[in-house]
Amino acid sequence: MSAEAAPGFPFRLVATDLDGTLLRSDHTVSTRTRDALAAATAAGAAHIVVTGRSVRWTKHILDDLGYDGLAVCGQGSQLYHAGEHRVLTSVTLDRRQARLALSKIEAEVGRLAVAVSRDGVDGDVMFGPGYRLQGETTLPSTLVSGEDELWELPVNKLYLQHPGGMGDDALAEAARRTAGDLVSVVVSGEGIVEMLPLGLSKARGLSMAARRLGASATATIAFGDMPNDIPMFAWAAHGVAMGGAHPEVLAVADEVTASNDEDGIAVVLERLLDGVR
Repeated sequence: MSAEAAPGFPFRLVATDLDGTLLRSDHTVSTRTRDALAAATAAGAAHIVVTGRSVRWTKHILDDLGYDGLAVCGQGSQLYHAGEHRVLTSVTLDRRQARLALSKIEAEVGRLAVAVSRDGVDGDVMFGPGYRLQGETTLPSTLVSGEDELWELPVNKLYLQHPGGMGDDALAEAARRTAGDLVSVVVSGEGIVEMLPLGLSKARGLSMAARRLGASATATIAFGDMPNDIPMFAWAAHGVAMGGAHPEVLAVADEVTASNDEDGIAVVLERLLDGVR
């Protein structure tokens, strides 16, 4: 995919989140959105998927799309070449530091249910006792009987849940307050609070991918819906929130489009493409 936009096309890079953004509620991508992205690519703009999902939970979607370029996965921890089915770069979470951070958070809010995303193209997502899978229930995952199994192999991130029903935003805030000097914490979906290597974000992963594509932040448009997309909005020239996005995302977006179920990405891209025809 070329990073050189056609004359008049305002962006060289189109960065899209997956869940709640590119994917509809039924986890498919509409024909209209596929066509709009194909037209933007034909106009010279590269499309790049930037998702919180690990490669293991992303690659089947990219294969279905016929997507063969770069993808930023795992909240920026993995740079994946979809055409080659290969992880190009990977950042792992220091397990000793993660366990220390977890203990500090639990001292503040009580015992948590935990899952981990293991590193690698086929890295499993391992669920500890009491963790409840959110969203797609068919995604590959493994339930472990004891928490020690979670830490046996390198991991990219942790998923945290409060069994007492503490809200996502409140849990994330408590985690940042108590362990923000050890790890980064983001809310990436309903019921999904994640612990990441300190300083890691979608913006960091996207900037690495953009350099490989010869693109820059000033020529990037980004689409998203959850707080983990906010660093990507801050990095890109233009951030577009989906209709129904998290309030924190709506507050910082340059533009709000229709929802993912209403082809919000296509609405914006079609307008931009009309400007160069």
